[in-house]
Amino acid sequence: MLDPQLTIEQSQMVVWDADTQQLIPNGIQPPGLDKSTVRLMAQKKYLQAKLTQFLREDRIQLWKPPYTDENKKVGLALKGLAKKYSDKLECCENEVEKIIEEIRCKAIERGTGNENYRTTGIATIEVFLPPRLRKDRKNLLETRLHITGRELRSKIAETFGFQENYIKIVINKKQLQLGKTLEEQGVTHNVKAMVLELKQSEEDMRKNFQLEEEEQNEAELKEKQIERTKRGLEILAKRAAETVVDPERMPYLDIANQTGRSIKIPRSERKALMLAMGYHEKGRAFLKRKEYGIALPCLLDADKYFCECCRELLDTVDNYAVLQLDIVWCYFRLEQLECLDDAEKKLNLAQKCFKNCYGENHQRLVHIKGNCGKEKVLFLRLYLLQGIRNYHSGNDVEARECLNKAQQLFKELYIDPSKVDNLLQLGFTAQEARLGLRACDGNVDHAATHITNRREELAKIRKEEKEKTRHHLENIRSLKGMGYSTHVAQQALHEASGNLDEALKILLSNPLMWWLNDSNPETNNHQESPSQENIDQLVYMGFDTLVAKAALRVFRGNVQLAAQTLAHNGGSLPAELPLSPEGSLSSPATSPSDSAGTSSASTDEDMETEAVNEILEDIPEHEEDYLDSTLEDEEITIAEYLSYVENIKSATKKN
Repeated sequence: MLDPQLTIEQSQMVVWDADTQQLIPNGIQPPGLDKSTVRLMAQKKYLQAKLTQFLREDRIQLWKPPYTDENKKVGLALKGLAKKYSDKLECCENEVEKIIEEIRCKAIERGTGNENYRTTGIATIEVFLPPRLRKDRKNLLETRLHITGRELRSKIAETFGFQENYIKIVINKKQLQLGKTLEEQGVTHNVKAMVLELKQSEEDMRKNFQLEEEEQNEAELKEKQIERTKRGLEILAKRAAETVVDPERMPYLDIANQTGRSIKIPRSERKALMLAMGYHEKGRAFLKRKEYGIALPCLLDADKYFCECCRELLDTVDNYAVLQLDIVWCYFRLEQLECLDDAEKKLNLAQKCFKNCYGENHQRLVHIKGNCGKEKVLFLRLYLLQGIRNYHSGNDVEARECLNKAQQLFKELYIDPSKVDNLLQLGFTAQEARLGLRACDGNVDHAATHITNRREELAKIRKEEKEKTRHHLENIRSLKGMGYSTHVAQQALHEASGNLDEALKILLSNPLMWWLNDSNPETNNHQESPSQENIDQLVYMGFDTLVAKAALRVFRGNVQLAAQTLAHNGGSLPAELPLSPEGSLSSPATSPSDSAGTSSASTDEDMETEAVNEILEDIPEHEEDYLDSTLEDEEITIAEYLSYVENIKSATKKN
């Protein structure tokens, strides 16, 4: 919705940690790892980030003496460095020394790779594997950059034990294109590549043949689903780029503001915006189903198309900001946040967009919608992700501050289940209940009134929008009755802002416009040479015989258009019309393929409708669906990361 959001019309298992007295999400930890291991891994990442920060501040170059000798072995000075930083962090010296040594080895490894690239042209790619295959070391792959994406995918599959057709590669926040070379896609030395797996490991599948078959079928279905998504969105975006489409005959997506009213978007940007919003909605549908590996490519495609829209539009709606949060959240749930080099940039961009869209203290949002309770869920997600990013960057103070803000918002937004039940008994949906209660600060009576008023308001708007569409379609039918094609009628009405009389004047004053732009076959089926009957009709109306013949040739035998144009121009044809020798202006002869096209048209349309309907199924009916959340995942994650921040020093001392 414009001002502030453009729209297109599961519970999680937890385990109780007796040590920290916290609920830890079972779904967040990698398969096969217990909660203690997960906590230790998080703490180690924090120490690595913190020590890297200290080394950068002190301008320590670990790959040089006195920390590395001429044989690239560790120098004695490293122990002194470990002592200094362990005192600063108040944690175990041995643990700090071990992590600094790992950082030193990685720096030397990187330097060796850089030298190798300069001399041989062989680049190094850091590969980030799915959680089940992740080890406590870097996965490096050497390759030349002139190979195709398909060759790289094959090399990754062979090296790390995947089935090639069931993985996707994301590099530089874009899905790897198989037909282009790595150089063409901007892949460089030392780039990070993330592997998205569409099925489980071969080892697991060998345990059960039936499971193998099911998972393979599932992977193939997911791949086909992604392709259908792209096809369906392309169809919908193409239809939406038209001036008007009959929704009874051909479904399409529309763009509406926060009240539900359709808004006008420049045609030059409409298709890109529709694709961006369509991919975003599809990605959000996968997020809801926790299918993060499929959601991410959709979200990244949405980001690509949003960037084709003007900056002014992106700064005045919150769609783009919400997308940034969804992308960072998806990387987090895939446990690949380190692959997103610009996570901080994306979160800052989201924060800036929210400020531009909602106002400094949400005053613009309150003016438009009367409250800002529902939008607070977006800020909770923003603060949570900022806290997570700061934690993994070694900024514990900032992390604690952001996580506390997220926790405070959670307390404000928490909804008593009994209040939701009360509204359900009144006939409202659970989604309406949650949104209504947050909009009304938890007051059940006010929420019921708010939901009822909103239903009535939307019903009124939909009726008005339907009437506008009906009126527009009637105007198109009127122009078609005069002999113009649907395509030309749409174009003329668009230029006339929907006014039928003005549209007719435009068409009569500019016959060349419709003649050159009419690619619609419905006006191209007239006979090649004008019939004597049609000539006689025009002569009977008072037009000259030669002029009548010429007009009928120009207008492909259409008596109405010929008569209207001759009458409008005083009995002659406009000079700008291309009056070439007889026969040159006749419509192309109908080819056998054209005549046969009607038999397959219904089949093609059925296939299109199937692809489109699959998209429409995932487009939420409620215009504020993106604001509805049970906050179960957020609650668990806040508790988890607060426990990390609060216990980091004591945990490292214990180690």
